[in-house]
Amino acid sequence: MLLTNKEILSEAMAKGYAVGHFNISNLESLLAITEAAVEEKSPVIIAITSSSIKYAGLEYLTAIVKTAEKSTSIPMSLHLDHGPDVETVSKCIDIGFTSVMIDGSHLNFEENISLTKHVVELAQPKSISVEAELGRLAGIEETTVEEKDAILTDPSAAKEFVERTGVDILAVAIGTSHGAYKFKAKPRLDFKRLKTIRKMVKIPLVLHGASGVPSRLVEKAVKYGAAISEAKGIPDEDIKKAISLGIQKINIDTDLRLAFTSTVREILVTLPKEFDPRKILGPAKEAMKEIVKGKMQLFGSAFKAD
Repeated sequence: MLLTNKEILSEAMAKGYAVGHFNISNLESLLAITEAAVEEKSPVIIAITSSSIKYAGLEYLTAIVKTAEKSTSIPMSLHLDHGPDVETVSKCIDIGFTSVMIDGSHLNFEENISLTKHVVELAQPKSISVEAELGRLAGIEETTVEEKDAILTDPSAAKEFVERTGVDILAVAIGTSHGAYKFKAKPRLDFKRLKTIRKMVKIPLVLHGASGVPSRLVEKAVKYGAAISEAKGIPDEDIKKAISLGIQKINIDTDLRLAFTSTVREILVTLPKEFDPRKILGPAKEAMKEIVKGKMQLFGSAFKAD
């Protein structure tokens, strides 16, 4: 049976590790994640975005995740990532997702509370956990103090937000950002802010935009034709520090895309006669699996599913 994120992350919070949230958009990405979870004996969060739903279909994606869950005893959840509206959230609840995120971070504080509270009222009676986001993801290496305070999660506001919405899990903004171009210079995360939030908020906390963008993947992709040479991500030591200060869920997507794309590019260039999709996508799946396994070891979730 699929678990909720609340169940998976409560265990992580009690024992001081984080669980990886990995986005899927096709069969290969799902196989990479679930095979890694089995081999590392790690709990895992399988995440789907509205854009992936548009690409592959809600029914197809849900079905393959449920098929994977039946073949393993690993603690696993099916999570809607960055749900854009109540309609999408409701569809995911109805089809069997065990956790949903409603993203009202673009709204003002009161509007975000109202939207999140509405989703909580829909989901929690069905034993489905809810994640929300407060603050905006943006690098802070070149921002003023005033600009930083306007972008990042305010600890007092986080406490009020959790109390008024009843949300189960909170995504906080401390200086990470989505995509492969997170920073122009050295990464700067506001760990002091995170430490304060952790003291004021008693539910699991999430770090979005946390891919490492490994230089070896960037170099490999560039070698075979990609134009992403300036990409930068979050260093492993910053991830470890964030976990030590109270992060329980870490979202990874870009690193999987880089592993997939760099490997496909390599095969197409080095094996120009190859046209069997399985011999192109298979190695790409393996490349993604190695990334997932490494993240599980980094997050401390490996061997926590024994």
